[in-house]
Amino acid sequence: MAHPQVVIGVDSSTQSTKALAVDTGTGRILGEGRAAHRVDSRQGQESDPEQWWDALNAAVAATGWADRAQALAIGGQQHGLVTLDAAGRPVRPALLWNDVRSAPQAAELVREFGAQWWAAELGSVPGASFTAAKWAWLRAHEPANADRTAAVRLPHDYLTERLTGHAVTDRGDASGTGWWTPDGPHPAVLARIGLDPALLPAVAPTGTPAGQARAGGPLRPGTPIATGTGDNMAAALGLGLTAGTPVLSLGTSGTVYTVARTRPADPSGTVAGFADALDNWLPLACTLNCTLAVDRVATLLGRDREAVEPGGTVVLLPYLDGERTPALPHASGLLHGLRHDTTAGQLLQAAYDGAAYSLLAALDDVLAVDRPAGSSDSAGATGTADTPDPAQPLLLIGGGAQGPAWQHTVRRLSGRPVQLPAARELVALGAAAQAAALLTGEPADAVARRWGTADGPVLPALERDDAALERIATTISQTAALQSGGR
Repeated sequence: MAHPQVVIGVDSSTQSTKALAVDTGTGRILGEGRAAHRVDSRQGQESDPEQWWDALNAAVAATGWADRAQALAIGGQQHGLVTLDAAGRPVRPALLWNDVRSAPQAAELVREFGAQWWAAELGSVPGASFTAAKWAWLRAHEPANADRTAAVRLPHDYLTERLTGHAVTDRGDASGTGWWTPDGPHPAVLARIGLDPALLPAVAPTGTPAGQARAGGPLRPGTPIATGTGDNMAAALGLGLTAGTPVLSLGTSGTVYTVARTRPADPSGTVAGFADALDNWLPLACTLNCTLAVDRVATLLGRDREAVEPGGTVVLLPYLDGERTPALPHASGLLHGLRHDTTAGQLLQAAYDGAAYSLLAALDDVLAVDRPAGSSDSAGATGTADTPDPAQPLLLIGGGAQGPAWQHTVRRLSGRPVQLPAARELVALGAAAQAAALLTGEPADAVARRWGTADGPVLPALERDDAALERIATTISQTAALQSGGR
């Protein structure tokens, strides 16, 4: 019997590193590993990149295939700012995607250039999450650390460079920095934030390797290493996502996205104009508060996370970490409409509703990216990518996707059927597909489709709860000034 050709896919996320050893022929998972990260939340949201490296080594070794794997790729949390000195050591802890201290810098960048300019030039209007805003914050608040910085990396870039010795990134993750364009980093943005382009990694062409594993890491020296990508781009690869198929991911943050053929350009800032890890685009809307915020509300109420109850008119906006969609970085949780007969279970259901609402409200904007402007007889105006079908199942992924309360909430507020892919750890699977593509010559998304990663049961649509949607929308609108923090 022939030995399987095995690759390893890594998901270096906010809280932990996961690694999967995968049979390239069948997609069967042959081994798994996991190692936790620590996040310092005392002043913002920070992590020591050295612990990511230690966790990667531990997780890859735990798969049992480190010495036999034939390729590896890393999917990593987007946006994080990793600053390295001339010796390649971290200057300070990395600023993570959900650190909102850079909100004033993001707002100033938008005011100075204008939202329309950002949408047209970069495809995205930067918020506090974007790396450009974080570098501007570092320049303003820790100029000595900025001056000591000899290299600027994203989390997955840092790990890939530790493995290979080569400073490379990919178009997908780079598109979340706020300075990337298909033609290179935007000189006006770099000049404004005071970032020398020589500090940035090169963007490797799609499908090319970043290099080979060096001695001192978890793999055999010489093992091919793919460029890797950001976690959302890796999850899209892991699903084998095709244009126009909607995805809702329920994790620490919540995201809705699809693959598009057209470059996004949303001046409202709701839809980020990310590139995917291949040659298309990944229009995406993101919220900061999702499963973790709802679980915190459940803990405060002393209830199991599934102990929701229907009914009531209460609205709970669980913006415990500020919020990105809507753009309220200084917001906090808000409860409105509390009555004598409101139950704890209804309060908990309201937290689910508040967390899901913004994602679903942004879904139409995400799906509209490939929709032709003007009349319906525009060239190419055929197929689900051009005319999104409201009956098309919404792919529900992430840690919350298996929770009945989340499933019911998404179905009730979207009015859509929901498909539950049976595959887990889609970011690591997407990275594994990227690694496999180095060996097979296939596009990475085609590898995942061959593996059948998106297959799973479909839950039928429920009647959309328009009354709840209207209550939440009205509450957000009427409390926007209060939630802005007076800024």
